[in-house]
Amino acid sequence: MKKIIHINQHVIKSNKKNNESKPVITVKTYKSNEYAKEVKIKGPSIIKYSPNKPLSCGANCWVETKSEVEVKNA
Repeated sequence: MKKIIHINQHVIKSNKKNNESKPVITVKTYKSNEYAKEVKIKGPSIIKYSPNKPLSCGANCWVETKSEVEVKNA
């Protein structure tokens, strides 16, 4: 299953403003979103930059993989 991983800049800004430490990494599949502070990709992946055709969430740069992904929130 394809996974898209990106950094949520809005959460980074909110964390800084509110002195919080919410997870800023999003791992998306066609059926779910997982939020993480650390992600380990266990296989091939590709990094894409597409400023003229961003993701629906607004991300211009992201990682795509079909490999297993380990998500950590601590």
